Amino acid sequence: MNARSEIEVARSMLRAARAELGTDARTAAELTACERRLDEPLRVALAGTLKAGKSTLLNALVGEEIAPTDATECTRIVTWFQRSAAPRITLTADGQHRNLPVRRRDGRLQLDLGGVAADRVERLEVGWPSSLLGEYTLVDTPGTSSNSADVSERTLRLLAPEDGRCEADAVVYLMRQLQTADIELLQQVQERMTAGAGPLGILGVLSRADEAEGGRGESLAPARRMSDMLAHAPELRGLHQDFLPVSGLLALRGQTLRQHEFTALRALAALSPDQLDAALISVARFVAPTTDLPVAVEERAHLLDAFGPFGIRVAVAMIRGGIRDAPALADELLRRSGLDELRATLNARFGERNEQLKAHSALQTLRRILLRHRGSGIERLTHRVDRLLADTHAFTELRYLAALHGLRLAAKDRDRLARLLGGHGIAASRRLGLAPDAGRVAQLDAALHAIAYWRAQLENPLLDAPTVAACQAAIRSAEALVTTLAMSSRATGDTPRPGLVAPRPIPQPQPIPQPPRNPAIPQPPRGPARIPRVAQGAARVLPPPGAARVLPPRGPA
Repeated sequence: MNARSEIEVARSMLRAARAELGTDARTAAELTACERRLDEPLRVALAGTLKAGKSTLLNALVGEEIAPTDATECTRIVTWFQRSAAPRITLTADGQHRNLPVRRRDGRLQLDLGGVAADRVERLEVGWPSSLLGEYTLVDTPGTSSNSADVSERTLRLLAPEDGRCEADAVVYLMRQLQTADIELLQQVQERMTAGAGPLGILGVLSRADEAEGGRGESLAPARRMSDMLAHAPELRGLHQDFLPVSGLLALRGQTLRQHEFTALRALAALSPDQLDAALISVARFVAPTTDLPVAVEERAHLLDAFGPFGIRVAVAMIRGGIRDAPALADELLRRSGLDELRATLNARFGERNEQLKAHSALQTLRRILLRHRGSGIERLTHRVDRLLADTHAFTELRYLAALHGLRLAAKDRDRLARLLGGHGIAASRRLGLAPDAGRVAQLDAALHAIAYWRAQLENPLLDAPTVAACQAAIRSAEALVTTLAMSSRATGDTPRPGLVAPRPIPQPQPIPQPPRNPAIPQPPRGPARIPRVAQGAARVLPPPGAARVLPPRGPA
């Protein structure tokens, strides 16, 4: 099924459930909310420990300062940011909705609960005219490992609810460094994902990348090294899809830079490097009236608040390197921040699959509702939902993308698998690693080669059961591409002639890396895993009735 048909199938199942379950008020309300969610943007939660930079990253993604970054009561609440025609703030407490005034100060939205205690707030929604919020509803969560257990619990209830009712379709998890609290939360979310009750994807972000290794340089290279280390950390194996370094502060300033800020930065760039380094040796020294600088004390304080020491160094270095005006500096700050890569990854992992993710969430919610009821009709409907969740290959791809780093594959094979499963985009050319304008013959050639390649990997006796299943999923994805490409070729009359697609040599399986043992973490038993007989064959994706069956040629597997 394509993504649109998956949404329609989920909608039809909800309607069938409504007809079967009758007029129970609670159930009717849940089904209505579930169906409404199918028409909303994808829900992406930003999570992490206290001071991880979630609100700053949210502001950078939106391009405006609409999430509070200081320690106010609002940062203790799960806040939903949605698209609306005009700015609005809606607070729900004690079952009552109330609109709050929209105020901005120095370009920043001021969120005030209007005297309502944070523990009484059931929901806080911010509506904002933003193109990004038309694609994603962003959920800003309170920091975990907070001094208040109740504050951390709000985030846990959203991401790993005990009743299985997860309100987020995907998660962007922010870290400044690896902490026990991060591992524990990710493990809880992963357990829910494994049980089919949590979000279907977790994207890791090394936030506040400008502070990596002290933030004293002018490059994000230390942050990239650290994010690569986190991506392959044994403690995080299987708990995320990827790890990217992002400086939310640089990204935000690249979108909100003002002329007076550029003027002040240009004045600092006129100083000798030694003079500026001496002034930036500490925050107190930089803003001290006794420090002789060509920028007023108030403006220096503003620069520190807006850019931080690292951002000032980076901006000054860019100006010294030839940046001549504010727009050029803004563009370079945004490019250097890593935000563009994050946006592209968000789109490839979540945006292009938003219909699939929403359909999956709807079916999971429907299953939870059905399990509360009894009756032969209910049991038949539950069985149909279970089959959809198990048989829809798009959901299988999402599950293995989420578990990618836990598979026992070499790095090159893991990257190849991620691409074929749609981790870099779901277009055929993206899945096959080809140019966007690659013809159908080239795509068919690559798809047939992918089938043979992943069949060959199944010959490796060291593969464990999850990795075997992932290889089978890759074969099924490639076979689906072969079927689609062959049918498309027949429809346009350019079916490849026999022998036109030449076989390629199959690369040898890559050696599986052996991660270092950590005595603090239980290790799985090592040694060969017996591969079930079903692993030696490939799943078949059949064309619609009436179409000729297109199967890849038999290879050495």
